[in-house]
Amino acid sequence: MNIFVTHSYFYQLDSKQWINKTPYPPLATITALAHLEANGFPAQFYDVALDPSSERCQNKISEAAPDVVVIYEDGFNYLTKMCLTNMRYACFDIIATAKSKGAKVIVSSSDSTDHWELYHEKGADIIIHGEGEHSLLEVMQKLRTTEGLNGIQGISTIIDGKATKHAPRTNERELDVFPQAKWEVIDLEAYKSIWNQGKFPFTLNISTTRGCPFKCNWCAKPIYGNRYNSRSPERVVAEMKMLQDHCGVKHFWITDDIFGLKPGWVTKFNDAVQAARLKMHYKIQSRADLLMQDQTIDELAQSGLEEVWIGAESGSQKILDAMDKGITLDQIKKSTELLQQKGVRVAYFLQFGYLGETKEDVQLTLDMVRNYHPDDIGISVSYPLPGTKFYETVKAQMGEKSNWEDSDDLDLMFEGTFSPDYYRALQRFVHHRFRLNQGWRKLLGKRPYVSWRYVVLIPYNWFKMTTLKSKLS
Repeated sequence: MNIFVTHSYFYQLDSKQWINKTPYPPLATITALAHLEANGFPAQFYDVALDPSSERCQNKISEAAPDVVVIYEDGFNYLTKMCLTNMRYACFDIIATAKSKGAKVIVSSSDSTDHWELYHEKGADIIIHGEGEHSLLEVMQKLRTTEGLNGIQGISTIIDGKATKHAPRTNERELDVFPQAKWEVIDLEAYKSIWNQGKFPFTLNISTTRGCPFKCNWCAKPIYGNRYNSRSPERVVAEMKMLQDHCGVKHFWITDDIFGLKPGWVTKFNDAVQAARLKMHYKIQSRADLLMQDQTIDELAQSGLEEVWIGAESGSQKILDAMDKGITLDQIKKSTELLQQKGVRVAYFLQFGYLGETKEDVQLTLDMVRNYHPDDIGISVSYPLPGTKFYETVKAQMGEKSNWEDSDDLDLMFEGTFSPDYYRALQRFVHHRFRLNQGWRKLLGKRPYVSWRYVVLIPYNWFKMTTLKSKLS
């Protein structure tokens, strides 16, 4: 069979991400590609990530005239979990071109899992639900032998003109059965050139686990689910070393929802890093309650940990409890202090607009940011995603719009305490106040010099902050 593999996340269709200049290759896509080829199914691959639209991909499909087109999203990237409509429409265009050339179309993504009937209506023959490598391989094996697709788990198909979901597939527990991602198909120089236009060092994405066992009631897990399985530390370090030796990469983003949860994994990872004499920096996502043990933090710092993003979400314990976060403000504070004492930067994910949030709760979040001194923050508003308890609670209030267009949309799509305009102004106010406070701390002696940019930016941020504050009042 002539197989064509691609995806449909276009950084240029998400203006916030394109401005950030931090694009990542589609890791899950090239892992699935490697799995296909390791099992006897070579495929042509086209990476759309840096393209301005789907036009080039459509032209490639027309030229290739494939038997099968696979649109396989990077389920390790949180941006694809957001199910942005700009990417959905681009995917529909790719599907339409593939169908016009007579190809079978297979789609694997968070959005197609949530809205599988819609994707079938647009022409997709097969939707993969959940973890995709084994389902994709089995589909290919059946298509090659012209056998029917009955009995294949983890997919939906068209049966007698009707979209029909098959039985779910059990997740793979031994992740080392999957081959290393096929990095050689990625034009890393193209990615590096974009990073070099921004303010951050060139970074590549690596995954060590799949899934998350915690149950925050607003967090969707359409691909890897409410589970936690790990690759071996040795395999992870070998991949990092290969990328450093052959591609000169010194910084990594470890994409796991929760890094290093498995007992003893961090110790083995650190041992493998030291044995390989790997000198690199990496950032992770974790939970405040998992970072309380000093030995864990020591090992993370020794292995090259540079930055941790913590789901702090809110400075109100009432809101954290309503979210089923399972963490306390004291844990957020103490883990921040422990990490920063080891020279590790700490960043907070913040979420405004959750059900029942008041101005007092908002103020508590502002106080947390001011008093706990994170090194960076990322702000969003509560975003209902299908498959979550939060979505079920608010879906009756939602109108026609059920997904953001891009990651900077910030539209509150249910009846929150305040208006969407209030939360947009709040997001910008908090960012400006955070940068202002950072500047003051640096001016007041925590750095041995005063940079000109703080002299310029502090008055500017003060002006912006006071303007936004008038809107919030």
